[in-house]
Amino acid sequence: MRSLPQSIEAEQSVLGSMIIDRNTIAQAAEGLTTEDFYRDAHKTIFQSIVEMFQRDEAVDQVTLLEYLKSTGRLEKSGGITYVTEISGSVPTTANVADYIKIVSEKSILRKLIKSSTEIIESCYNDQSNVEEVVDKAEKKIFDIAETKTTSDFEPISAVLERGFKQIESLYNNKGSITGVGSGFKDLDAKTSGFQSGDMVLIAARPSMGKTTFALNICEHAALREGKSVVIFSLEMSKEQLAYKLLCSEANVDMLSLRTGNLDDKDWENIARAAGPLAAAKIYIDDSAGVSVMEMRSKCRRLKMEYGIDLIMIDYLQLMSGSGESRQQEVSEISRNIKAIAKEMECPVIALSQLSRAPEQRADHRPMLSDLRESGSIEQDADLAMFLYRDEYYNKETEDKNVAECIIAKQRNGPVGTVKLAWLGQFSKFGNLDIVHNE
Repeated sequence: MRSLPQSIEAEQSVLGSMIIDRNTIAQAAEGLTTEDFYRDAHKTIFQSIVEMFQRDEAVDQVTLLEYLKSTGRLEKSGGITYVTEISGSVPTTANVADYIKIVSEKSILRKLIKSSTEIIESCYNDQSNVEEVVDKAEKKIFDIAETKTTSDFEPISAVLERGFKQIESLYNNKGSITGVGSGFKDLDAKTSGFQSGDMVLIAARPSMGKTTFALNICEHAALREGKSVVIFSLEMSKEQLAYKLLCSEANVDMLSLRTGNLDDKDWENIARAAGPLAAAKIYIDDSAGVSVMEMRSKCRRLKMEYGIDLIMIDYLQLMSGSGESRQQEVSEISRNIKAIAKEMECPVIALSQLSRAPEQRADHRPMLSDLRESGSIEQDADLAMFLYRDEYYNKETEDKNVAECIIAKQRNGPVGTVKLAWLGQFSKFGNLDIVHNE
């Protein structure tokens, strides 16, 4: 039987460098974890050195041996003779980065072998769902490729330290947007932007402008904030989305664009808008009926290659999933979208079609209860917003060209209604002062 990939010499050289030269300890602790070492004695020595360093204690051969004795780890570390040998085994501490790299690479190979073995076992299990096996296999490999070290537990002190730094940053930048901005000032004032790991739900009845609204947010994120944006369009083609983005950015009438009835000013505006739009980091996938697992797989690859700051899904009910009923299916899709937001560490904007319930009320404005027919969407969403245009139902309304963005749920912020300008001919929403200034 072949032995697992390892380099005992490189491990000894890393540990020897840490004992001889204190400056190498932080470098090694940053690049390696205890589990990256193959030999158990090396794991014990590495862990002990890092603990001493964190306590700001002096680290050398004598103090290390004393620490190992006092913590009852001397025997596990190989004993006095072995620790002494390691101290003298390093050729030069100047090459510690190379030693660290060797140890890390051998560790990655061992992890790949372990994960591959688990994947093979899953494949032989007849009870396994094929899509789940593929998804889990891909996640195992991608986690290794990202050299991501995760732990189940973290001391509250470390969590609070990060929290206080975030609070201090917010204090020093009062009123600023902390997440991905929407481009709508009144909305951003209520949300502070869309936060990493959040599932943002935009729901409405047909013809309210869900896709347009979400695209406007993506357009702002990509063109104004330089964000990397991923769009999954299950309803419209890539070309249709591109036209909507172009009309919005160029302020060109969508009907004129579709019919080719463009004047010189329109061409000038299109030429001006096309360049920045083409250079924007917007990636569109228009695969029909894509499953959450397929979506997650595509996001993992894109994240590794380009990075992802924002994901848009248009729209949730068109995705395929598994479940005994459609309600269970949508609930499963919703939970998995939230999981994607956490894994990709970015906000996910999910569009949702509402049932006819608002049509049957005197006041057609949507409410949270309208979502309850759609499984657990309401529970999974961190931010739930509804779009409503009174002009669609009431032609005599005073709110001409005005849309309402109703924040019905916000896990970490206020609810309320934000009024926006509706510029349907340009496939865009705007800040309300656009209407007032006309």
